[in-house]
Amino acid sequence: MDPTFRPGTLDDLDAAYEVFTRTTADLERRTGTPDAENDWLDPAFVAAFWRRRRPLFEHLTVHANGFWVAERRGRIVGYARASCQDGVRELNEFFVLPEHQNGGIGRDLLARAFPTGGARRRAVIGTTDVRALARYLKAGVYPRFPIYALSGTPRPIEIATDLAAAAAGTEAIDALREIDRAVLGFARDADHAFLLRERPVRLFRRAGRVVGYGYFGRGTGPIALLDPADFPAVLARGEAEAAARGEEEFGMNVPLVNRDAVDHLLGRGFRLEDFTVLFLSDEAFGRFEHYIVSTPDFFV
Repeated sequence: MDPTFRPGTLDDLDAAYEVFTRTTADLERRTGTPDAENDWLDPAFVAAFWRRRRPLFEHLTVHANGFWVAERRGRIVGYARASCQDGVRELNEFFVLPEHQNGGIGRDLLARAFPTGGARRRAVIGTTDVRALARYLKAGVYPRFPIYALSGTPRPIEIATDLAAAAAGTEAIDALREIDRAVLGFARDADHAFLLRERPVRLFRRAGRVVGYGYFGRGTGPIALLDPADFPAVLARGEAEAAARGEEEFGMNVPLVNRDAVDHLLGRGFRLEDFTVLFLSDEAFGRFEHYIVSTPDFFV
């Protein structure tokens, strides 16, 4: 039976999440994770993740520039969701149930949710799964660099710096936008509005001028700094605060082109997690050596 396609809505979130979890469990299995260690096969983990991340999926739906689902016999078997902010279209999610892959559903979903027109740049944070990677390449986006999670047990640390840090709120949107355009090459006010509800943000100033920002708390990132040499001091502050809160782990998603962050974290004994994602785009843009990605990395 041929699939049918339609725009997705908030009413589709539960069914789409089932596609997400089943597809992610299959990817873990195919990349060598034993079933006994595959969290996505654990109903308790899946339910807890949904409770924690449902606001994120709602945000991605409400602000989607394209959200399409594929159905067979009235059941969602795949979906793709993308945003478009300041002329940059970003594919946030792309999942097709394993038993429905390799039949053209992924191609048709991407054609609808992630078209080549209507944006000045297109980007994806995607896994190294060869099936999805082949589809991204055919869609005209190409790998620029890998992104790895680095994590460790937080310990007290202080690095001398002339940066001044101050907590901020929604009044900081203008400053966040200015930093994003300098570092990423585009603004994403909607994502910041969501993040500001999720975790604290600090603005970093030098001689009174805003030179960066960083989100710390329920997940680390994004962090954007005009001078990447400031990463050790900024990350040290975040680690020390995590240690003071008694957190067992302090981690973040780091583009490996960000040498200052990578060198600092590895020097602190942080470990590279064994799950890799790639940043892909139609053309190179942004200064990602100045950046640490959002956690979780559904958007840059």
